[in-house]
Amino acid sequence: MIDLRRGATTISTDRRSIDLDGLLAMLRGSHWAGEMTRELLERAVANSLCFGAYEGGRMIGFARAVTDLATYAYLTDVIVAEDARGRGIGSFLVESILAHPELQGLRRIALFTRDAPALYAKFGFGPMKEGANYMEKGRR
Repeated sequence: MIDLRRGATTISTDRRSIDLDGLLAMLRGSHWAGEMTRELLERAVANSLCFGAYEGGRMIGFARAVTDLATYAYLTDVIVAEDARGRGIGSFLVESILAHPELQGLRRIALFTRDAPALYAKFGFGPMKEGANYMEKGRR
């Protein structure tokens, strides 16, 4: 378990601290997880490396890494409460993930973003290398 502090904000990887109902409400307001159920969220949290951002005991942000802890991680569900946006919480979450000891030396960390390419670009994320084909199989 890791706890990092910046000003009044703490980032923790302690799953027991996650406010599942508050997180579910934040995610349901997003364009990517609007149909998330509590059961799906519980399973996702249980099987991911999770990072919660807290101020005064209130969860104000969240992100998770789906990873094998050896070669690959997929960064997902990065979200900040509306009233906490614009204060660097998202950057603090991404910094915390990239600095996590179990995620060092991975071959690749991937993510998708529609809303925040500039946030991730400042941490070195960019388009896939030319010649690489990203493919997916998903629900339609």
